[in-house]
Amino acid sequence: MKDKLLNWLNMVLVADVFLVLFGFGWLMIAAIGDGVGVNLGLDLWHKLWQPVFNPAIGILMGGAILSGIISWVSRKFPSSQ
Repeated sequence: MKDKLLNWLNMVLVADVFLVLFGFGWLMIAAIGDGVGVNLGLDLWHKLWQPVFNPAIGILMGGAILSGIISWVSRKFPSSQ
């Protein structure tokens, strides 16, 4: 059960990392484009910040903490199986 939970959590975190990295890359490219006067979607990125990227960063941080706690507990209290 614990292994399935950790595998599922790790898969979600990997997908979430790629979403956060995509959002960061988009922000950098759009900010540079805005600086030179080319519209590359900075306004759309700002609209998606609150409903998409902000929760993705929170899920990533919470999942990393949860994964660390589960790992620490499993090392501290090894199962007898």
